[in-house]
Amino acid sequence: MTPEPLFPTGTDAPLAGPPPGCPAHGMGPGGLRRLYGPEAEDLPDVYEKLRSEYGPVAPALLHEDVPIWVVLGHSENLHMVSSPSQYCRDTRLWTALQDGTIKPDHPLMPLVAWQPICCHAEGDEHLRLRGAVTGAMSTIDHRGVRRHINRATQHLVNKFCEKGRADLVGQFAEHLPMAVMCQILGMPEEYNDRIVHAARDMLKGTETSIASNAYIMEVLMRLTARRRAEPEDDFTSHLINHPARLNDEEVGQHLRVVLMAAYEATANLLANVLRLVLTDPGFRAQLNGGQMTVPQAVEQSLWDEPPFSAQLAYIAKQDTELGGRRIRKGDGLLLGIAPGNVDPRVRPDLSANMMGNRSHLAFSGGPHECPGQDIGRAIADVGVDALLSRLPDIQLDCEEEELRWRTSILNRHLVELPVYFEPRSQQDVKAKPSHAPVPPQRTDWEVGTAQPERAAAAAVPQPAAPPQQPAPAPQEPVRPMGAWRRFLRWWRGY
Repeated sequence: MTPEPLFPTGTDAPLAGPPPGCPAHGMGPGGLRRLYGPEAEDLPDVYEKLRSEYGPVAPALLHEDVPIWVVLGHSENLHMVSSPSQYCRDTRLWTALQDGTIKPDHPLMPLVAWQPICCHAEGDEHLRLRGAVTGAMSTIDHRGVRRHINRATQHLVNKFCEKGRADLVGQFAEHLPMAVMCQILGMPEEYNDRIVHAARDMLKGTETSIASNAYIMEVLMRLTARRRAEPEDDFTSHLINHPARLNDEEVGQHLRVVLMAAYEATANLLANVLRLVLTDPGFRAQLNGGQMTVPQAVEQSLWDEPPFSAQLAYIAKQDTELGGRRIRKGDGLLLGIAPGNVDPRVRPDLSANMMGNRSHLAFSGGPHECPGQDIGRAIADVGVDALLSRLPDIQLDCEEEELRWRTSILNRHLVELPVYFEPRSQQDVKAKPSHAPVPPQRTDWEVGTAQPERAAAAAVPQPAAPPQQPAPAPQEPVRPMGAWRRFLRWWRGY
């Protein structure tokens, strides 16, 4: 992108600089707002300022003042992701990469560098690579995965249930998705604190993110070599053996995409849903009262606090127009998931209930829509339900205003979620989640209901039956017991 024609304000004239003493001097070149650094600590506020200044598509600056268009409108985002003839994910076409504006050591390089993966491919190559991923996804045993999610949840809760206190981010939300994804990929032995830390770090855009990315790739390439030699019934083996015949580099890179997208999205989703349960009495009452299911609560969270607030990057394949802005060939565009979800043209009332509405942008759309969204939903649904069943009295252990967030260009990540509850003993990880032990089974079940005359007769002493004679069988027909009455008798321990 060249500075002068980059971000027109409705004409072809370059943006004028701010006058001396103007607060805009704290911004970047040309008075453009930065999406990083001190000026962007509250990105939702930055997005709304951009919307008020420019409309549904606005100019802004990435790290190291790399220019980019931010797509803020819901319909504009959907148009961009659904128009492969105009916009693509092949970052090799990005002018900022071609002319060296984005340098090799740029902190976002692991996220924007072109890779041989379906996310960056076009046409027939995209169909080949995407077909391999979706084909491997189709082999996943979803019932088995849900059972593993429950066991992993019980295992994590066992680590802190006896203490009566926990941090549901660091001890639960950041670990459950990684434990499940390592199992799905076929490398449960790799699940540990180090891989969780590396996954968190590489998405922060820090100086250590490149090293963290290298560690993740080392783990995945070892897995690729192992499954190439000894295939098993797991995602990695099915990806390798797909008719698309991916080479080792393609396999490793796609494993990275699947792992990181599922991990980061689900970790944030878990934390967001649990925070809502703990801080919003109405939200929790709806869950407890049955007016809302956990899957519905998850969907509402995907609208209000999508796990990824943005996605890098789409590239204009030709000169075009979007949201009233002239977009030049080679310009980069940011998929604005969070600002698109609160577009006032779509949601004039942000307090309105969105349950049952899946038209949010949380999983993108078009040819590059997230193929693993059902796995993420399953982890959140089962994980939250199992945790709340195990610890129904869980409460926030600080004031809501004390909660802290770590914000990046891609997401808004809750740092800690401290809670307290009545200490409980550990539970068998293979048992069904329950906050109360199942009453012991009785052996003296009585079928039917005693009639009044029978009850009166029973009160009168009767002669003892002969020792060797069995008790006479009842002559009157047995009254069958309905399912609801049987459940109540079991629940009360009868």
